[in-house]
Amino acid sequence: MAGFIDTSEFHNNMKIEIDGEPFVIVEFQHVKPGKGSAFVRTKIRSLLSGRVLQPTLKSGEKVGKPDIEEKDMQYLYVQGDDYYFMDKRDFEQTFISEKALGDAKNFLKENIDATILFWNGKAIAVTLPNSVDLKVVKCDPGVRGDTVSGALKPATLETGFEVYVPLFINEGDVLKIDTRDGGKYLTRVATAG
Repeated sequence: MAGFIDTSEFHNNMKIEIDGEPFVIVEFQHVKPGKGSAFVRTKIRSLLSGRVLQPTLKSGEKVGKPDIEEKDMQYLYVQGDDYYFMDKRDFEQTFISEKALGDAKNFLKENIDATILFWNGKAIAVTLPNSVDLKVVKCDPGVRGDTVSGALKPATLETGFEVYVPLFINEGDVLKIDTRDGGKYLTRVATAG
């Protein structure tokens, strides 16, 4: 632990440590009741397990400041359940388990840049760019005359992830995919051929 943080310093996305575990503040609210002392309602998410807690802290109470570092790294390869990344400054490599990676594994392709979060020197999470460009490797052709407005079909991307796309998308097309909310199709970047 690298010190303490007072509840008066809280802001959204701040990293804190409670009971030896790192959390990120999702939201918080300072409450000053008519009677009694002020307190802070918080909603925090564990950086290790993803579980969400809603502790109430006394105003002025101190929580831990975690030993957290973020590094810009490049994705290299997967070996078993471990995904390897390289620091572009000193070429040092580290890995993150598939479990800790979560949904981010659906959008990883070689040489993509990502921000790796380290806690006490151990890689615990990855933040990808808001969108990535991925090639369609399997997709049924659109059927002529099937012009229902907003109709979608499944397409398998080069990472093995399946996303729903408009009927005009074909195998070999390169698509921009949103990495923030489960991987939604945004637009076609390039066409096949």
